[in-house]
Amino acid sequence: MRVKPGLCRKTNSIDRVRLNRRRFAFACAASIIASSQAFASSREAEAKALNGQHPHLYYQRAIKLFAKRQYEEAIFIFYLGQLRYRTHLAARPQAEGSADSALFGSLSEVVGRPINEYAFGDLAGAVRILDAVMVYDAANPDSFTDPKSFPEAHATTRGGMKRFRDTMVEQAADIRKQRKANGLENRTQE
Repeated sequence: MRVKPGLCRKTNSIDRVRLNRRRFAFACAASIIASSQAFASSREAEAKALNGQHPHLYYQRAIKLFAKRQYEEAIFIFYLGQLRYRTHLAARPQAEGSADSALFGSLSEVVGRPINEYAFGDLAGAVRILDAVMVYDAANPDSFTDPKSFPEAHATTRGGMKRFRDTMVEQAADIRKQRKANGLENRTQE
């Protein structure tokens, strides 16, 4: 039996990075498939109850869920709220420099920091939740900042969240390394 050239060569660091990215992408896909129906229905009920309300209420609900150790639901509601708050601010530029903009900055720090620190401990899980947020948002348009009235704001903000998600996938190894250096837990390695 002949061995194809290159199959027995040592892998270089670029090949290992590509392999790790593929493994990470596979772990993300497997995680999406494995998500439970109970989680999906609970998070959707939470999100539907908030639709049409000011986005700061998503942050309030997310931190309450987080305090109850309902972490996945908290992460989902937080990122959905972040997507909708950013869209609200982009759709209404007069809100820049307003109390609304200041509230967003404050909530992002006070609520966002602990939720992000927890979420980034399981990057595949966080990516799965971001994907679920994007799917949910597309299927359940925000009635507070209606996509039909503000299509550019929605497209821009959704594009930003997709880039954020893609960066998480691309830099997963670096993120884990930095978390370890900062004394933060990495709950998964893939």
